[in-house]
Amino acid sequence: MTWWCTGIRWKGSTPVIGWCGQGRGERVSAPAYGQRLAFVARGERHCLGVWRAGKRTPCPASAAIPGRGGSAQCPECARLDRSFSVAADTNAADPRTYRVYLAWFGPGMVKVGITAEERGPARLLEQGAVSWTWLGRGPLMATRRTEELLRAALGVPDRIAYTRKRAVRAHLPGAPERAREVAELHGRAAALAGWPESLERMGCEVTDHATVFGMDLWQGLPAPDRVVAEMAADRAVVGRLVGAAGPDLHFEDGLVVDTRLLAGWELATPGEGAVTSVPVAQIPAAAAAPMEQDGLF
Repeated sequence: MTWWCTGIRWKGSTPVIGWCGQGRGERVSAPAYGQRLAFVARGERHCLGVWRAGKRTPCPASAAIPGRGGSAQCPECARLDRSFSVAADTNAADPRTYRVYLAWFGPGMVKVGITAEERGPARLLEQGAVSWTWLGRGPLMATRRTEELLRAALGVPDRIAYTRKRAVRAHLPGAPERAREVAELHGRAAALAGWPESLERMGCEVTDHATVFGMDLWQGLPAPDRVVAEMAADRAVVGRLVGAAGPDLHFEDGLVVDTRLLAGWELATPGEGAVTSVPVAQIPAAAAAPMEQDGLF
Protein backbone atom coordinates (compact mmCIF):
# COMPACT_ATOMS: atom_id res chain seq x y z
CA MET A 1 0.00 0.00 0.00
CA THR A 2 1.46 3.35 -1.08
CA TRP A 3 1.12 6.43 1.11
CA TRP A 4 1.77 9.80 -0.56
CA CYS A 5 3.18 12.67 1.47
CA THR A 6 0.94 15.76 1.67
CA GLY A 7 3.43 18.08 3.42
CA ILE A 8 3.26 19.81 6.80
CA ARG A 9 0.06 20.47 8.69
CA TRP A 10 -0.20 22.17 12.08
CA LYS A 11 -2.36 20.42 14.68
CA GLY A 12 -2.64 22.78 17.61
CA SER A 13 0.93 23.99 18.05
CA THR A 14 2.54 20.82 16.67
CA PRO A 15 3.85 20.28 13.13
CA VAL A 16 2.80 16.95 11.62
CA ILE A 17 3.50 15.35 8.26
CA GLY A 18 0.37 14.40 6.33
CA TRP A 19 -0.10 11.25 4.26
CA CYS A 20 -2.87 10.00 1.97
CA GLY A 21 -3.44 6.56 0.52
CA GLN A 22 -5.98 5.71 -2.15
CA GLY A 23 -8.93 4.09 -0.45
CA ARG A 24 -7.23 4.41 2.95
CA GLY A 25 -7.98 8.06 3.78
CA GLU A 26 -5.55 10.35 5.57
CA ARG A 27 -3.10 9.95 8.44
CA VAL A 28 -0.34 11.99 10.02
CA SER A 29 3.03 11.39 11.68
CA ALA A 30 4.52 13.78 14.23
CA PRO A 31 8.31 14.22 14.09
CA ALA A 32 9.85 15.62 17.27
CA TYR A 33 12.50 18.32 17.49
CA GLY A 34 15.85 16.63 18.09
CA GLN A 35 14.78 13.55 16.10
CA ARG A 36 16.87 12.22 13.19
CA LEU A 37 14.90 12.20 9.93
CA ALA A 38 15.88 10.27 6.82
CA PHE A 39 13.78 9.70 3.70
CA VAL A 40 14.17 9.01 0.00
CA ALA A 41 11.71 9.70 -2.82
CA ARG A 42 10.41 6.72 -4.80
CA GLY A 43 8.75 6.45 -8.20
CA GLU A 44 7.07 9.56 -9.62
CA ARG A 45 5.51 12.58 -7.96
CA HIS A 46 1.73 12.51 -8.35
CA CYS A 47 -1.02 15.11 -8.17
CA LEU A 48 -2.81 14.95 -4.81
CA GLY A 49 -6.17 16.06 -6.22
CA VAL A 50 -8.42 18.55 -4.41
CA TRP A 51 -8.89 18.90 -0.64
CA ARG A 52 -12.30 20.35 0.15
CA ALA A 53 -14.33 20.40 3.39
CA GLY A 54 -12.07 17.89 5.10
CA LYS A 55 -12.16 15.39 2.23
CA ARG A 56 -9.71 14.70 -0.58
CA THR A 57 -10.97 14.04 -4.10
CA PRO A 58 -8.26 12.12 -6.00
CA CYS A 59 -6.94 13.47 -9.28
CA PRO A 60 -9.03 11.75 -12.00
CA ALA A 61 -5.99 11.51 -14.28
CA SER A 62 -3.53 10.40 -11.56
CA ALA A 63 -1.28 12.97 -13.23
CA ALA A 64 2.48 13.04 -12.73
CA ILE A 65 3.82 16.49 -11.77
CA PRO A 66 7.30 18.07 -11.75
CA GLY A 67 9.56 17.54 -8.75
CA ARG A 68 10.52 21.22 -8.49
CA GLY A 69 7.08 22.86 -8.23
CA GLY A 70 5.71 24.12 -4.93
CA SER A 71 2.21 22.85 -5.70
CA ALA A 72 1.35 19.14 -5.63
CA GLN A 73 -1.53 19.61 -8.08
CA CYS A 74 -1.87 19.24 -11.81
CA PRO A 75 -3.26 22.30 -13.69
CA GLU A 76 -6.81 20.89 -13.79
CA CYS A 77 -7.00 20.14 -10.06
CA ALA A 78 -5.40 23.51 -9.26
CA ARG A 79 -8.07 25.30 -11.30
CA LEU A 80 -10.85 23.40 -9.53
CA ASP A 81 -9.29 24.15 -6.14
CA ARG A 82 -9.06 27.85 -6.99
CA SER A 83 -12.74 27.95 -7.97
CA PHE A 84 -13.57 27.52 -4.26
CA SER A 85 -10.81 29.78 -2.98
CA VAL A 86 -11.40 32.65 -0.57
CA ALA A 87 -7.97 34.02 -1.48
CA ALA A 88 -9.01 34.19 -5.14
CA ASP A 89 -12.33 35.87 -4.25
CA THR A 90 -14.25 33.05 -5.94
CA ASN A 91 -16.32 32.17 -2.86
CA ALA A 92 -17.76 35.53 -1.79
CA ALA A 93 -20.97 33.90 -0.44
CA ASP A 94 -19.09 32.01 2.30
CA PRO A 95 -21.29 32.49 5.42
CA ARG A 96 -18.55 31.82 7.98
CA THR A 97 -17.06 34.41 10.32
CA TYR A 98 -13.57 35.56 9.36
CA ARG A 99 -10.78 37.33 11.20
CA VAL A 100 -8.24 39.92 10.09
CA TYR A 101 -4.71 39.44 11.42
CA LEU A 102 -1.37 41.24 11.50
CA ALA A 103 1.60 38.86 11.06
CA TRP A 104 5.29 39.65 11.78
CA PHE A 105 8.13 37.67 10.16
CA GLY A 106 11.11 39.96 10.82
CA PRO A 107 12.00 43.65 11.28
CA GLY A 108 9.92 45.64 8.84
CA MET A 109 8.49 42.40 7.44
CA VAL A 110 4.77 42.49 8.26
CA LYS A 111 1.63 41.50 6.38
CA VAL A 112 -2.12 41.76 6.81
CA GLY A 113 -4.39 38.83 5.99
CA ILE A 114 -7.68 37.08 6.74
CA THR A 115 -8.58 33.57 7.88
CA ALA A 116 -11.74 31.69 8.82
CA GLU A 117 -12.38 32.09 12.54
CA GLU A 118 -12.96 28.34 12.95
CA ARG A 119 -9.32 27.71 11.95
CA GLY A 120 -7.94 29.68 14.88
CA PRO A 121 -4.20 30.51 14.49
CA ALA A 122 -3.52 27.68 12.00
CA ARG A 123 -3.03 30.11 9.11
CA LEU A 124 -0.38 32.02 11.07
CA LEU A 125 1.53 28.80 11.79
CA GLU A 126 1.26 27.73 8.14
CA GLN A 127 2.82 31.00 7.01
CA GLY A 128 5.63 30.93 9.57
CA ALA A 129 4.53 34.10 11.41
CA VAL A 130 6.87 34.58 14.38
CA SER A 131 4.62 37.14 16.15
CA TRP A 132 1.06 38.19 15.37
CA THR A 133 -2.22 39.62 16.65
CA TRP A 134 -5.85 39.74 15.61
CA LEU A 135 -7.29 43.02 14.32
CA GLY A 136 -10.99 42.27 13.90
CA ARG A 137 -13.70 39.74 13.05
CA GLY A 138 -16.83 39.71 10.92
CA PRO A 139 -18.36 38.59 7.59
CA LEU A 140 -16.02 37.60 4.77
CA MET A 141 -16.45 40.69 2.59
CA ALA A 142 -16.10 43.05 5.58
CA THR A 143 -12.80 41.42 6.54
CA ARG A 144 -11.66 41.54 2.91
CA ARG A 145 -12.42 45.29 2.71
CA THR A 146 -10.59 45.83 6.01
CA GLU A 147 -7.58 43.91 4.72
CA GLU A 148 -7.40 46.14 1.64
CA LEU A 149 -7.85 49.30 3.74
CA LEU A 150 -5.03 48.38 6.10
CA ARG A 151 -2.67 47.24 3.37
CA ALA A 152 -3.00 50.58 1.60
CA ALA A 153 -2.91 52.77 4.70
CA LEU A 154 -0.08 50.97 6.52
CA GLY A 155 1.95 50.20 3.41
CA VAL A 156 2.18 46.49 4.14
CA PRO A 157 1.75 43.61 1.64
CA ASP A 158 -0.58 40.62 1.72
CA ARG A 159 2.26 38.27 0.75
CA ILE A 160 5.94 37.91 1.69
CA ALA A 161 8.35 35.61 -0.16
CA TYR A 162 9.55 32.57 1.76
CA THR A 163 13.08 33.49 0.70
CA ARG A 164 12.85 36.62 2.84
CA LYS A 165 11.33 34.76 5.80
CA ARG A 166 14.08 32.12 5.79
CA ALA A 167 16.84 34.71 5.43
CA VAL A 168 16.01 36.39 8.76
CA ARG A 169 14.76 33.55 11.00
CA ALA A 170 18.07 32.94 12.73
CA HIS A 171 18.76 36.66 13.29
CA LEU A 172 15.58 38.01 14.88
CA PRO A 173 15.37 40.54 17.72
CA GLY A 174 14.03 39.38 21.09
CA ALA A 175 10.38 38.75 21.90
CA PRO A 176 9.84 42.20 23.54
CA GLU A 177 11.02 43.99 20.40
CA ARG A 178 8.89 41.78 18.19
CA ALA A 179 5.83 42.45 20.33
CA ARG A 180 6.53 46.18 20.34
CA GLU A 181 6.57 46.39 16.53
CA VAL A 182 3.34 44.40 16.26
CA ALA A 183 1.64 46.54 18.92
CA GLU A 184 2.70 49.77 17.23
CA LEU A 185 1.22 48.65 13.92
CA HIS A 186 -1.96 47.48 15.66
CA GLY A 187 -2.30 50.94 17.19
CA ARG A 188 -1.85 52.62 13.82
CA ALA A 189 -4.43 50.31 12.28
CA ALA A 190 -6.95 50.93 15.08
CA ALA A 191 -6.63 54.70 14.59
CA LEU A 192 -7.61 54.55 10.92
CA ALA A 193 -11.02 55.70 9.73
CA GLY A 194 -13.09 53.73 7.24
CA TRP A 195 -13.38 50.34 8.93
CA PRO A 196 -16.61 48.54 7.84
CA GLU A 197 -19.39 48.88 10.44
CA SER A 198 -20.05 45.13 10.35
CA LEU A 199 -16.49 44.37 11.52
CA GLU A 200 -15.91 43.90 15.24
CA ARG A 201 -12.55 45.35 16.24
CA MET A 202 -10.26 43.29 18.48
CA GLY A 203 -7.70 44.49 21.00
CA CYS A 204 -3.98 43.85 20.65
CA GLU A 205 -2.91 40.52 22.15
CA VAL A 206 0.45 39.56 20.66
CA THR A 207 1.22 35.84 20.30
CA ASP A 208 4.80 34.68 19.75
CA HIS A 209 5.67 31.44 17.95
CA ALA A 210 9.44 31.31 18.52
CA THR A 211 9.21 28.43 21.01
CA VAL A 212 6.60 26.61 18.92
CA PHE A 213 8.96 26.82 15.93
CA GLY A 214 11.85 25.47 18.01
CA MET A 215 13.96 28.62 17.69
CA ASP A 216 15.23 28.22 21.25
CA LEU A 217 17.09 25.11 20.02
CA TRP A 218 19.06 27.03 17.40
CA GLN A 219 21.61 28.59 19.77
CA GLY A 220 25.12 27.70 18.59
CA LEU A 221 23.89 25.92 15.44
CA PRO A 222 24.73 26.98 11.87
CA ALA A 223 22.29 29.56 10.53
CA PRO A 224 19.94 28.25 7.82
CA ASP A 225 21.97 28.62 4.62
CA ARG A 226 20.63 25.98 2.18
CA VAL A 227 17.15 24.95 1.08
CA VAL A 228 16.13 21.84 -0.84
CA ALA A 229 15.56 22.96 -4.44
CA GLU A 230 13.93 19.82 -5.81
CA MET A 231 12.94 16.29 -4.85
CA ALA A 232 13.78 13.57 -7.33
CA ALA A 233 13.40 9.82 -7.46
CA ASP A 234 16.00 7.94 -5.40
CA ARG A 235 17.36 11.19 -3.89
CA ALA A 236 17.56 11.38 -0.09
CA VAL A 237 17.35 13.90 2.75
CA VAL A 238 19.07 13.04 6.02
CA GLY A 239 19.49 15.21 9.13
CA ARG A 240 18.42 16.07 12.66
CA LEU A 241 15.26 18.15 13.00
CA VAL A 242 15.62 21.24 15.20
CA GLY A 243 12.58 23.29 14.19
CA ALA A 244 9.69 23.94 11.84
CA ALA A 245 8.12 27.18 10.61
CA GLY A 246 5.36 27.39 8.06
CA PRO A 247 6.06 24.62 5.50
CA ASP A 248 9.78 24.49 6.39
CA LEU A 249 11.64 21.85 8.37
CA HIS A 250 14.92 23.15 9.86
CA PHE A 251 17.82 20.71 10.26
CA GLU A 252 20.73 21.16 12.65
CA ASP A 253 23.31 21.48 9.82
CA GLY A 254 21.58 24.58 8.37
CA LEU A 255 19.53 22.75 5.72
CA VAL A 256 15.89 23.79 5.25
CA VAL A 257 13.38 21.36 3.72
CA ASP A 258 10.33 23.02 2.16
CA THR A 259 7.75 20.27 2.64
CA ARG A 260 5.68 21.57 -0.25
CA LEU A 261 8.32 19.81 -2.37
CA LEU A 262 7.68 16.52 -0.53
CA ALA A 263 3.94 16.58 -1.25
CA GLY A 264 2.94 14.05 -3.90
CA TRP A 265 5.93 11.74 -3.36
CA GLU A 266 6.09 8.28 -1.85
CA LEU A 267 8.80 8.61 0.80
CA ALA A 268 10.74 5.59 2.05
CA THR A 269 13.57 4.92 4.50
CA PRO A 270 16.94 5.14 2.69
CA GLY A 271 19.69 2.57 3.01
CA GLU A 272 22.23 2.60 5.80
CA GLY A 273 24.85 5.31 5.39
CA ALA A 274 22.63 7.50 3.20
CA VAL A 275 23.40 11.21 3.07
CA THR A 276 21.50 14.17 1.68
CA SER A 277 21.68 13.93 -2.12
CA VAL A 278 18.88 16.21 -3.31
CA PRO A 279 19.71 19.44 -5.19
CA VAL A 280 19.94 22.45 -2.85
CA ALA A 281 19.92 26.22 -3.32
CA GLN A 282 21.68 28.82 -1.19
CA ILE A 283 19.54 30.99 1.08
CA PRO A 284 20.60 34.59 0.40
CA ALA A 285 21.51 37.03 3.14
CA ALA A 286 18.55 39.04 4.42
CA ALA A 287 19.60 42.19 2.55
CA ALA A 288 19.82 40.27 -0.74
CA ALA A 289 16.56 38.32 -0.43
CA PRO A 290 14.08 39.17 -3.21
CA MET A 291 10.83 41.03 -2.57
CA GLU A 292 8.55 38.78 -4.67
CA GLN A 293 5.29 37.35 -3.45
CA ASP A 294 5.18 33.96 -1.72
CA GLY A 295 6.83 31.36 -3.89
CA LEU A 296 8.99 28.28 -3.63
CA PHE A 297 12.19 30.24 -3.02
